[in-house]
Amino acid sequence: MVEKSSIHTIVIFDIDGVIRDVGNSYRRAIADTVEHFTSGAYRPTSVDIDNLKSEGIWNNDWEASQEFIYRHQETQGQSREQVQLDYNAIVDFFQGCYRGTNPNNWTGYICHEPLLLQPAYLDQLTLAGIAWGFFSGAPRAEATYLLESRLGLQSPALIAMEDAPGKPDPTGLFAAIRLLKNQLDNISLVVYVGDTVADMYTVEKARNRDGGDRSINYLGVGILPPHVQEKASRRDAYAEKLRQAGATLVLNNVQELTPAQIQRFL
Repeated sequence: MVEKSSIHTIVIFDIDGVIRDVGNSYRRAIADTVEHFTSGAYRPTSVDIDNLKSEGIWNNDWEASQEFIYRHQETQGQSREQVQLDYNAIVDFFQGCYRGTNPNNWTGYICHEPLLLQPAYLDQLTLAGIAWGFFSGAPRAEATYLLESRLGLQSPALIAMEDAPGKPDPTGLFAAIRLLKNQLDNISLVVYVGDTVADMYTVEKARNRDGGDRSINYLGVGILPPHVQEKASRRDAYAEKLRQAGATLVLNNVQELTPAQIQRFL
């Protein structure tokens, strides 16, 4: 157990694209949903999804799916007012792909997500006197499934979709910090680790918002999700977008953010 007085640093992790590879799950569900609601006329590519998310406001994949549908219909000469979309139907279809159709026995894409982090890495942070938790735009049930059922963590500090406004609003980041305060004394650094422009914008807003503690240094670390690492040109372009959005450091995998690296930020 780390002594309270020894902890000066918190690392908060996003989940999707950082802790689990969602290239063939959440992102596949976006493409499936858009294809379904455009009657097969349009299926966004992985690059299309990256481009939309690089706008920094489409962290919610249900809303991202809806936006793709709207934009496609606009290319067909229809205004948004003319397009009759049922948001709840979009959510239901998306969840049927991602979780599966049986709410009590998930069989969807979520069951096959590769892990990008091992529990031993989190143990290293704890031993180094670094507190850690999670702030994700994923629904709590899906985040908990990963953290507890897949990684075996015991009631980790977690702020999920239901707990705070969507990113880049920093409210959820502040809430995650509060969950860890019983471990803390004289905190000086918060590192938020994410894979999107919205994650980096969240850190920037945390620095400038009254709800943030001005004595704390907020830093964003960008992680390149696996799907962008297949081609060097795409990897480099994605990394540059993260840097432009405020990332202090961009890494290929979250476990490259070692305790020694974090301590250097101090």
